[in-house]
Amino acid sequence: MRNGWLFLLVLLVSVVLAGCMAGGGNKEEENTDDSDDTTVETSGNQSSELEDKVVVYSPHGSDILSEFEKQFEEEYGIDMQFLDMGSQEILDRVRSETNNTQADVWWGAPQVNFDQAKEEGLLAEYKPSYADSLDELYHDEDWMWSGTSITPEVIMYNTQEIDAEDVPKDWDDLLDPKWEDEIIIRYPLASGTMRTIYSAMIYRTYKETEDTTEGYEWLSKLDENTKEYSANPELMYNQIAKGVGSLTVWNMPDTVMLAEEKGYPFDYVIPESGTPVLTEGIAIIKDAPNPKAAEAFYEFVNTKEAAQLLAETYYRIPTRSDIEDLPAWISETEIKPMDIDWALFQEKESEWMEYWDTNIKNTEKDLSEE
Repeated sequence: MRNGWLFLLVLLVSVVLAGCMAGGGNKEEENTDDSDDTTVETSGNQSSELEDKVVVYSPHGSDILSEFEKQFEEEYGIDMQFLDMGSQEILDRVRSETNNTQADVWWGAPQVNFDQAKEEGLLAEYKPSYADSLDELYHDEDWMWSGTSITPEVIMYNTQEIDAEDVPKDWDDLLDPKWEDEIIIRYPLASGTMRTIYSAMIYRTYKETEDTTEGYEWLSKLDENTKEYSANPELMYNQIAKGVGSLTVWNMPDTVMLAEEKGYPFDYVIPESGTPVLTEGIAIIKDAPNPKAAEAFYEFVNTKEAAQLLAETYYRIPTRSDIEDLPAWISETEIKPMDIDWALFQEKESEWMEYWDTNIKNTEKDLSEE
């Protein structure tokens, strides 16, 4: 009897041990499977696919933006969404969205705007693959932005209203009383281009005197000759094309593009005494919702092919030094850059423009909305 119970006890222990060993073996196999799944998932995260969209703020206009939207979407399969507005408006919007970032890329603005955004912590560092082709003048030292093109500022005029020999040849010529009500200006506070031009007019004497008096007087005289301030560039173009006004100050690439691509009766004069030459840039916005897609777009719009396209079709002068066979107008155009302390511009621009808006601008003139 004792031997029978002993046999049953040994048998029971053997069964239990066998079950535990089998369970342990299954558990080990289960852990191995989990480990494999984790490895695959981690590997997938490291080489994750790009996000399905990228949101771009840009002042480049619907022509350029629509073309790059089509090409980018075809190559990457990523939905590019863009909002076209002035450079200063973009800066203000990015500021307002710091707690709920909406855009990924800011494409297009003078370096002053990007420097200001950097100072306020609104941009993310990104050093592009083509960094070696950029002169140090054309990128931020910390790679918070990099230059895509340079843009000389000019006097733009309607060739049907003014003969080439009569057009103002320099900035001071714009103050001649004969141009009263002939000048239409893009509203400066909303435009990085106009803020730069106006600040340059103050800086011409400020750099020696550290006094804004002469610069403010110059802008006051220009205001007397200004017929209206347009709320956006398209309104300004239309008013000048229709002969409502015959003159403005704007940038060279847009002037040439409007004449050659849209048939507007526009031409330009590069001021003889020198002109501000802006570096147009690109940046990724801090906390961008789609950072990988943002990097892809950043690289895409600055490839050699894109630089060639922008030069040939949209009259952008590239910052990259490795672009060959550029249009003749780029190499043959003589430009005298104005010597400008851009850091001082960044420091003083808001103060100067606020003074202009409060004390100089004739509030009775139209801010055209039609």
